[in-house]
Amino acid sequence: MSILRIAKVSFYFQRALVCALICAASGCALKTGKQARQEVAPLYSASSPEFRQSAGSLLGPNFVSGNSITTLVNGNQIFPAMLGAIRSAKHSINFETYVFWEGQIGREFTEALAERARAGVKVSAILDAQGTNKMGMENLARLREAGVEVVKYHSIFWLDPRRYNNRSHRKLLIVDGRIAFVGGAGIADQWMGNAESPQHWRDNHYKVTGPVVAQLQGIFMANWLKTRGNVLHGEDYFPPLASTGPYLAQALRSSARNTNLDLMYLLALASAQKTLRIENAYFLPDELTRNELIAAAKRGVKVEIVVPGKLIDQKLVRAASKRHWPELIKSGIKIYEYQPTMVHVKLIVVDDTFVSVGSGNFDNRSIQLNDEANLDVLDRNFAAQQTRLFEMDKKQSHEMTLDKTGGLHPFQQAAGLASPQL
Repeated sequence: MSILRIAKVSFYFQRALVCALICAASGCALKTGKQARQEVAPLYSASSPEFRQSAGSLLGPNFVSGNSITTLVNGNQIFPAMLGAIRSAKHSINFETYVFWEGQIGREFTEALAERARAGVKVSAILDAQGTNKMGMENLARLREAGVEVVKYHSIFWLDPRRYNNRSHRKLLIVDGRIAFVGGAGIADQWMGNAESPQHWRDNHYKVTGPVVAQLQGIFMANWLKTRGNVLHGEDYFPPLASTGPYLAQALRSSARNTNLDLMYLLALASAQKTLRIENAYFLPDELTRNELIAAAKRGVKVEIVVPGKLIDQKLVRAASKRHWPELIKSGIKIYEYQPTMVHVKLIVVDDTFVSVGSGNFDNRSIQLNDEANLDVLDRNFAAQQTRLFEMDKKQSHEMTLDKTGGLHPFQQAAGLASPQL
């Protein structure tokens, strides 16, 4: 590849290569947690009591009942709900995000958080140093001047380069320990609107009440303790939580040292007996996960995957992903590229019963390197809601076929070399 061509490669690719070189030079291991090294056997359905017991025991806190989960579709629904919850806060606000950028919605969040801090609410924010590098000094200064305790997660100035490669990709907001938000949306103008143009992204986010909120709060607290060292507890953060709805749910915490996201994917794929729907912004599964997908298709599972089309912010990921599409399509898996705009959704629905949503992508970076937070739900009605959204997006997508995935051009080859960092 020529020097000129390298210069044109996206920042995302440059970052991946830099991270790989840093890790190689420092001798750091990319896979720091214990991971499955073999395919997970398909022993039961995702709708079975055995799946609930296994997933609850292996992935962290067990499933708890009595939760209400509201699906928020695109910025028109996501941001008013989040801002309304912030403005209603009486005791505490805990906020963790990967993306917080300068712009209209960034200023609205800054003002809402700052106003509550000035009113005496304890506001704590974990902002990923890399993902929020475009938030603007003015926004950061206003938050701190108002009394918001802000942590910049893993700055490049850390002496240990492995820290810089570990990002907090979580999108969490917990208000008064009673209302939580989790999903894929960042705080940036790209998420505003209703996915009505290429400038407005397609995404889902979720408002949660009930006992599982304490688990989501615990995920935030893990990184707060890691970065600040002080324990936030008591009724301002962990109040008694009564039943608010019908859903059975668990909060999944994943990081480089605790690769629960990887294990959840493998368990979910192995437990699919009828249907498997995946919608993900960055679909780049490793060989083990691809083998699980192929095995599911071969045992008769209807596997459908929706991914971004040409309107994707990280074109390198799309190119790297396409290298593996022929083997997936040959096995009977259907892959669809979403056309109207960038689709940033992170969704998996198994056998119309098990659903996982949140910040986790279907790539090595989310599985092995990032800190992620997902919400797992066992409920047919909730699964039906997510399936309707999936089907709506599928209708606006083009199915990919083998004659359209052809040979590998040089850019795709370069993408393949960086895939462990993507």
